[in-house]
Amino acid sequence: MPEDLGIPVEPGGQPILCSPYEEPNEHWLYTRDRPRPERIASRRDASYWFKSVRAGSAQRLLLPDEDVDDLPLVNALRYDVRRWRNSGWQNASETTKRLLRHWSRKDRPRRLFFCQLEAVETVLYLEEILRAGKRPRWKPRLAPEEFRTLCHGKNPRPEDWVAKVAQHPKLADVPHDTALSAIPRYACKMATGSGKTVVMAMLIAWAFCNRGSKPADPRYPRRVLVLCPNLTIRERLVVLRPDAAGNYYEEFDLVPAPMRPELAKGKVLVANWHLLNRESPEIRVGTAKVGDLGEETPEAFARARLGDLWDDEPLMVLNDEGHHAYRPAAVTAKLTEEEKREREAATVWVEGLDRINAACGIGLAVDLSATPFYIQGSGYPEGSPLPWIVSDFSLVDAIESGITKIPRLPARDDSGRPDPKYFRLWQRVQEALGPGDRLPGGRPKPEAAYREAEDALLTLAGQWRERFRQVQDAAPGEDRTPPVMIVVCDNTDIASHFHRLISGETLVAAEESGNGVLEPEWQKRKSGVKPKKVKRYGDGLNGFEEFWNAPGAEVTLRIDSKLLDEAESGQVKEGRKQVAERLRQTVSTVGKPGKAGGRVRCVVSVNMLSEGWDANNVTQILGLRAFHSQLLCEQVVGRGLRRMDYTPDPETGLLTPEYVDVFGIPFSLIPFKGRPPGEPQKEDRPKHEVMALPERRHLEIRFPVVEGYVTAPARNRVVCEVSEVEATVLNPAAAPTTTAVRPEVGYKVGHQSEYGGFDVQDVDRTPYYGSVHPQTVAFKIAAGVVRELSVGWTGGNGSRCRVSRQALFPQVLQIVLDYLRDRVDLNGMAPEEVGLDIYRQRIVGLLSDAIRPDDAVGEPPELPRLNRYRPSGSTASVYFKTVKPVVAATASHVNFVACDTERWEQAAAGQLEQLARAGLVSSFVRNERLEFVIPYSFQGNERGYEPDFIVSLENGVRLIVEIKGMEPPETPAKHEAAKRWVRAVNRWRQMGEWDFLVCRNPAQLGAQITERVAERKKRVQAIAARR
Repeated sequence: MPEDLGIPVEPGGQPILCSPYEEPNEHWLYTRDRPRPERIASRRDASYWFKSVRAGSAQRLLLPDEDVDDLPLVNALRYDVRRWRNSGWQNASETTKRLLRHWSRKDRPRRLFFCQLEAVETVLYLEEILRAGKRPRWKPRLAPEEFRTLCHGKNPRPEDWVAKVAQHPKLADVPHDTALSAIPRYACKMATGSGKTVVMAMLIAWAFCNRGSKPADPRYPRRVLVLCPNLTIRERLVVLRPDAAGNYYEEFDLVPAPMRPELAKGKVLVANWHLLNRESPEIRVGTAKVGDLGEETPEAFARARLGDLWDDEPLMVLNDEGHHAYRPAAVTAKLTEEEKREREAATVWVEGLDRINAACGIGLAVDLSATPFYIQGSGYPEGSPLPWIVSDFSLVDAIESGITKIPRLPARDDSGRPDPKYFRLWQRVQEALGPGDRLPGGRPKPEAAYREAEDALLTLAGQWRERFRQVQDAAPGEDRTPPVMIVVCDNTDIASHFHRLISGETLVAAEESGNGVLEPEWQKRKSGVKPKKVKRYGDGLNGFEEFWNAPGAEVTLRIDSKLLDEAESGQVKEGRKQVAERLRQTVSTVGKPGKAGGRVRCVVSVNMLSEGWDANNVTQILGLRAFHSQLLCEQVVGRGLRRMDYTPDPETGLLTPEYVDVFGIPFSLIPFKGRPPGEPQKEDRPKHEVMALPERRHLEIRFPVVEGYVTAPARNRVVCEVSEVEATVLNPAAAPTTTAVRPEVGYKVGHQSEYGGFDVQDVDRTPYYGSVHPQTVAFKIAAGVVRELSVGWTGGNGSRCRVSRQALFPQVLQIVLDYLRDRVDLNGMAPEEVGLDIYRQRIVGLLSDAIRPDDAVGEPPELPRLNRYRPSGSTASVYFKTVKPVVAATASHVNFVACDTERWEQAAAGQLEQLARAGLVSSFVRNERLEFVIPYSFQGNERGYEPDFIVSLENGVRLIVEIKGMEPPETPAKHEAAKRWVRAVNRWRQMGEWDFLVCRNPAQLGAQITERVAERKKRVQAIAARR
């Protein structure tokens, strides 16, 4: 890497600036002329590191670095997609809008990252708006006619989007053979760990659900081909098949229940790119050619590869790690063997797509990649972007949003150098080599490389041990997965030498003697028998016995890259299959307790680890090779950036920092945190492992998964206990009734106030009060409630709705008048304020949940509508890791109670444990990752409410407990929905009796539960006495 790139600068504060669930609104600005970066209150423009001629027109004032260029198409689409999102996804299909609303809900048990939503929204905007010929109502940055030009592979702005070295943007992959049709192609750049697989599942759900609602519309494919680089990724991507166990549509709740039957009608084929290899046209017996089959036609090729996915309609292709699928350009330089293999793989991949496109058509191809750039040997400038990138969430963005770990780079040392030695370690090693330290050809001798890099290795190993001991000292129930250090070497010889000196493991040539004893090679007989290789174990890295291998306990793993590549391709020589598969399984399960790689502590490899590596317990990386581009730096470090915990800090809403220590990989344009040597980091503390314990199965709590409610009232008679409905309190802070205004001129520093040199004037809503009558407000609220009830109870049937509304309205109006009189606190405000939408919708929601069929006059009761795919949930499914504080639980199926505050949950758990010892409580569970969700409506939007605890009482009642401190506006709606849930489930009578309790002081929880138990006992005794 050129020296003039400089070393990275360190942010003054924490690198994490933004929530992963919202669009970034801040970023760090890095320049060479400032000693520290500047925190900028805006989103960073999409760009890439590129040291040659500029391809776009980025403003140098934003990032004044000659090596950074913008991605003009991405930046234009960001603006347009943001406008489209804010318009409520105008002109999209109703199915698409419903999916987007479902994905965007903030109360989802597992919220989706903003980058996932933006990537999907961008593809949908291009397909449903621009490709459909719909013109946005705003002035778009990418005009529809420019989109059509891009789809023909041409540049719509040749003066602005200059194509000198990098290719100009285009949305078509045009074959070199002009007789072949172009493939419509988009690429979504998504940083490592940002959830590419979920994005693929969302795109599949969009296609299949829309096709279900529009069966004759081929714009929405009913078949999807997912292609990936290797076998490990293929195994993981099986979750994209709707019929697969543990599929992502259910795991991440990506499809509303009513749409799931349509999802199930689509077909998904997951394969690695080797599927697209051509069949040999020759028939051979041994080495002799005995016949000729002829060249496969495109249709025969597609039928053979696609199987039951074959049809004559265009399909959708998702290219995972799509930067491997490109059309190689001509090269004059000599290629390495690795570069030749990459070009061959790219050719097979993309030419296979050409044949499928010629046979049945590819309606859309979407690449998902953290690095959608051309690689060395492709024939294009290394690091230049694929021309069809449409969305970009880079590694820098991911770090600033907390989605990935933060690289900790060397910040200083005591060597006197202007930059720390371990920053550009390989360069410093090369400089230190003396006469006789190189092999023929100039490569360093392994012994010399180790000698010059040993201090870096030992320093990094010391940081690893610091983390390892924290894990070893973890309390029972906390995560004990060992941290992993990765050593990335320049070549096989150096990797073997480092592995031997770290692990103490050596391979010794030996032959088997007649008595069955393996003898060293130098003692072999003269019979000429080829000696076998056997492992010998001894002392490894000095002072770090934790890395030493032993028989049956190989904790330091050396990856045989060639053998692993064979295993990943599925094309392994017969005699090596077992060994290759064992290596693949070990590598793919590093960091997973109980699996083949669960005990691995150190990995030594050549170059970088292959795609499919998804271990999240990497804490140290040592780079001992040349890094000639920022792209390569990102690819290598990306293997260690997956987070372990995704729990936001309750105070900031941001994800808490996690770190990976990196030596020898010289990033230049990335936010990082420096780590002074020898200073322990509190962020390295181990996670708590919260799980259901098998030995406590008798404490299991089960619950119905309720999605809605059903009933069929015959006479439309309803009833409501108004006195028990949650009250509504008007709040002037939510809707101020009087505002002071004054003229503003010029610039102003600081907060707005009434003091500014100009006269102020009070304005209020007196004109509104004079134009509305309280009776009108009551009528509007009643109409809203009747509309909700009639549609919910009749399923929207037109004639039944009309009859229902006519019968319901007078009853509901009286309930509304009673509620306005008895349960609304005006708080000193005018009664007309209730007519504001903020209050009117709130009351409509409360009463819609509180009003029920009058079973006293024979109406059938309201019953729960269960999720057809997951009708019930259980504490047995709880398993997660968290850095939240926890308290041990003995009267629970789950070992710990994870706490969001410093005392509320702890106090509640303590009270419940006391009640268990007193014989009132049989078990309880904190509703954390339990996915117990009560549906409710607030301000016209469907949401989900997660109460704090479920408590199983000794009298057989399941008590839903909410610990409530501050009460935001939606609190009454949540509580009313919980009461409705309890009524419906109790009427159903299939999962026991339930009750709901709100506790505003955890210290009183025991007393409240005791009182509730006593009240129920009295009711039961009274009923028994009447009988």
